[in-house]
Amino acid sequence: MEGWFVGAVEPPVPDDADDQASSWWFAFRGDELLVVTADTESPRIPFRLDVDSLRPYARRELYLGRFEGRGTWAVELPADLVLPAGMGLLGLRPLFGRVNNRFFSIAGRAAQIVAWDRDHQFCGRCGTATEPVAAERARRCPACGFTSFPRLSPAVIVLIERDDRVLLARGRGLPPDRYGIVAGFVEPGESLEETVHREVWEEVGLEIEDVRYFASQAWPFPHAVMIGFTARHARGEIELRDGELSAAAWFSLDSLPTVPSKISIARLLLDAWAMRRGGTIDQP
Repeated sequence: MEGWFVGAVEPPVPDDADDQASSWWFAFRGDELLVVTADTESPRIPFRLDVDSLRPYARRELYLGRFEGRGTWAVELPADLVLPAGMGLLGLRPLFGRVNNRFFSIAGRAAQIVAWDRDHQFCGRCGTATEPVAAERARRCPACGFTSFPRLSPAVIVLIERDDRVLLARGRGLPPDRYGIVAGFVEPGESLEETVHREVWEEVGLEIEDVRYFASQAWPFPHAVMIGFTARHARGEIELRDGELSAAAWFSLDSLPTVPSKISIARLLLDAWAMRRGGTIDQP
């Protein structure tokens, strides 16, 4: 992260009171993040000093490292906690675009660490209460020794071109005018490229070629990392095969439906495609 974030598990010793007071406090009540001045366009992540009255109620307070030179904590608050005046809650999706990308990235990291720690209080093998492992982001069972680490679910997402058009698809449950691009989770034993070919075949019945890596994105909804690819149509016509999609079609730049928002790697792929076509996508 180019030096703006240095991860760690244990806070510095001795504890510097001034430094701790000015540490970032990424605190979640359910799936929503605690922010200062939530009713404005520029909400602020609170410092520990801002939340002295809330700290005794925190269910967990986990050190993440140093973000922009300050200590950084991931926190879980009780669901029924009454917030002080001047503070509010925002989900991660509404947070996007209202704080800079670095804050959004750390918020996503904090959300995942809180959820992992909450969900691994007991051993998945024998049911014994787990204990934190010193100097590691892990929880270990004292009875059977099973150790749990934060885990990610890798998923691929692929933009497929055919001449001057791009393949867009609509998952079941999405509004009729909203489309995305083909994506799916990696299965055990697969390479990323194999997953790309399989997902495209299973969802839309197409064979593709020229599969190329594009970029990746941490996707904290809840524990994924999205690996983006581009590809070209090789053979076949669209056939919805596995029941996950309700529609799919080829679209040109001047006939696009509503596409994913700028928060997602899907939109990065589409924006890059639009630029190659000499245009832009005029959607938020």
